Amino acid sequence: MPGLQLMDTTIRDGQQSLWATRMQLGDILPILPKMDKVGYWAIEAWGGATFDTCLRFLDENPWERLRVIKSHTPNTDLAMLSRGQNLVGYKHYSKEIVDRFIDCAHRNGVQVFRVFDALNDIRNVIDNAEAIKACGGWFEGAISYTISPVHTLDSYIEYAQALKDLGADSIAIKDMAGMLTPYRTERMVKVLNAEVGLPVHVHCHYVGGMAPANILKAAEAGAAIADTASAPLAFGNSHPAVEMIVAALQESKFDTGYDLDLLFEIADYWEEVRKRGHYARGVSSLNHMKVYSHQVPGGMMSNLVAQLEIQKATDRLDEVLHEIPKVRAEVGYPPLVTPMSQIVGTQAVLNVLTGARWSIVSKEMKDYLCGYYGKAPGPIDPKIVEKVVGPNDEILPPDVSPAQLNTVTYDEIAAEIGDLANSEEDVLMYALFPNEARNYLSKHRATERVDFLLENESKQTKEDDYVDISQIRELAKVVEDSGVGEITVEEEGMRISIRMPGMAPAGAPVVAAPAAAPAAAAAPAAAPAAAESDRPSNWVAVKAPMVGTFYVAPAPGADPFVTEGSEVAAGETMCIVEAMKLMNEIGAPQMGIVREVCLEDATPVEFGTPMFYIEPYRDADKGEGE
Repeated sequence: MPGLQLMDTTIRDGQQSLWATRMQLGDILPILPKMDKVGYWAIEAWGGATFDTCLRFLDENPWERLRVIKSHTPNTDLAMLSRGQNLVGYKHYSKEIVDRFIDCAHRNGVQVFRVFDALNDIRNVIDNAEAIKACGGWFEGAISYTISPVHTLDSYIEYAQALKDLGADSIAIKDMAGMLTPYRTERMVKVLNAEVGLPVHVHCHYVGGMAPANILKAAEAGAAIADTASAPLAFGNSHPAVEMIVAALQESKFDTGYDLDLLFEIADYWEEVRKRGHYARGVSSLNHMKVYSHQVPGGMMSNLVAQLEIQKATDRLDEVLHEIPKVRAEVGYPPLVTPMSQIVGTQAVLNVLTGARWSIVSKEMKDYLCGYYGKAPGPIDPKIVEKVVGPNDEILPPDVSPAQLNTVTYDEIAAEIGDLANSEEDVLMYALFPNEARNYLSKHRATERVDFLLENESKQTKEDDYVDISQIRELAKVVEDSGVGEITVEEEGMRISIRMPGMAPAGAPVVAAPAAAPAAAAAPAAAPAAAESDRPSNWVAVKAPMVGTFYVAPAPGADPFVTEGSEVAAGETMCIVEAMKLMNEIGAPQMGIVREVCLEDATPVEFGTPMFYIEPYRDADKGEGE
C-alpha cells in the first residue's frame, strides 16, 4: 500500500478544466491499458460536464462511453463527480431519478462517487448518499471549500461530520478555486483526521500555483489520497502533474510506488493528443494568481471572459471582478462552484453592463434567494431580497428541503419521451437534458432507420439495378438538422447557450439541433418593425440589455407575459432574455400600456434592440384627483 494514493483526473476534470470537455472517446481508448497499470486509487472518468457535452458537442452516448472506458480499465476503480441533487445537471431532480441514475452509473462502471453541494447544504446530498450505499458504491462526501466570514474550520468539520453520518467512506476537500494554502491544508487535514476519522482526499486545482505544496503538506498531515493529472493536462486551471508529485514523494514514507517511466509514456501520448487537437497548455497567468484576492475560480474566470466577449464588453472585466465579491457578500457568501459560480458571476456582469445594480435578475438568482437551491451559507442582505423577490414569489420555509419539491416520477418522464427511448439509460438521459437527449436520440434512431433501409436495399438490388443512395443519406441529414439549434460557448466546462429557432413542423416536439447547424436552419426573423420616428413621440422603447434570446412566455406553450394592449406596472416582467445560460427577467421601466411587441418568441436579440413599446399613462389615465 503506497504512502499517498493518487486519483487521476486527466480524462474528466483535467480535460474539463483545460480542453472545455472536448476529449473524444477515440482519444481516450488507446492509452487506457497503460493508465490501468499505474496503480491509481481511482481514475476519474465521468460526471461533471462530461455527460451533457457528450450529447451537445461530441455526438457520443455518455452511458456507452462509461461502459467502454470501464472495459479497458478492469484493474482500476472509476470515479465520477455528482453535483448532489443536481447529479450531472443544473437543477434539482427527484429522489427516484437520483436513485435510478446512481444505480445505473454503478452498473455501468462507476465505483467511487464524489458528491458535493454548491452550498454545503447536507439536505442536497442525502438522496445521493442513500443511493450510493444501496448499490454498493464508495461514497466520498466533498466539502466545497471557500473563504468567507461564515466559512470557518468549525463549519467545515461540522459538515464533514454530517457527511460521515450519511455513511461517507471518505471526505474530500474540494478546492475548486485553488484558494487553499499549504498551512491551511495541513490544519484542515489534521483536524478532519482527529475529529471525523475518515480518509481525507485532497482535490486542489493548480490555478495560482500552490497545489503541489498543498499536497505535500497534506501528505505530511495524514491525507490518504490526492488528485493529479498527466502533465499535458495539468497546471493552470487543472491539477498538479502526477509526474511532479510522484517524483517529489520518492524516497519518503509517502512514496506512491508508481513507475515514472510508465507515467512519462502516458504523458507522451497525451502530448500528441494535445498537439493534434491544438489545445493550449495549462498556464498560470497574473489573473490566476489574483485568485487569492478576487477568489474567482479559473473556470469561472474563463466563463466571465466568454460572457463579456458575447456582450462586446471585454474591457469591463476588471469592473466585473470588483463586483463579484460585492454580489457574493450580499447573497450570503455561496462557494463559487457550479451552479453558484454561474449565478453570482452572471449577476455581477448584469450589474456592471446595465449600470444599475440588481435592475435585472436571472430566474436562477431569484430562485436561489427564495431558497430553491438550498440554504445560503450566511445571511442574505434583506434589501436585496426586498428588491428582487416580488409579492407573488414564494420564499421556501427553512425547514423544507428543495429536494422535496421535485416529485416527477420516472414513469412520467418515460411517457414524455415515448418511443425514442429504448432503455432506462435513454429515459434518464432525457430526464437530465431533455432537448439534448431528444436531439441525440432522434438523430440516432433516424440513422438506425436509414442504415436499415440501406441494408435492405443492398440485399434486394441486383447488379444491373441502381439505387440512389445519396438521396437516402440526404434524407438522414435533413432529419438530423431538424428542430431548434443551439449556439453554445463553453469555457472550462462552463456553458453559455443561445438558442436559434429552427423550422420544426407544426406540433413537432422542440429538439436541439447540432451546435454546428448552419445558420440557414434558423427561423426567419420577424417582419421589420416600423421606424422609431413613425411611432408616437411619447412611446417608450423597452430595449434588450444584453445579447441573448427573446422569450415572451415563461415556458413553451404558456401564456405570454404581456401582449399588445396589456397594462403593465413598473417592474412587472414583460419577457425573458436568455443569456449566459440563465433566464433573465426583463421588467417594465414604467407603468403604461403595451402598444407593440417587436419580436417573435424565441428569436435572437442583440444588445439595444427594441423588444416592446409602452405608452406611459398620463396622470389623468391613472385616475389621479378623482
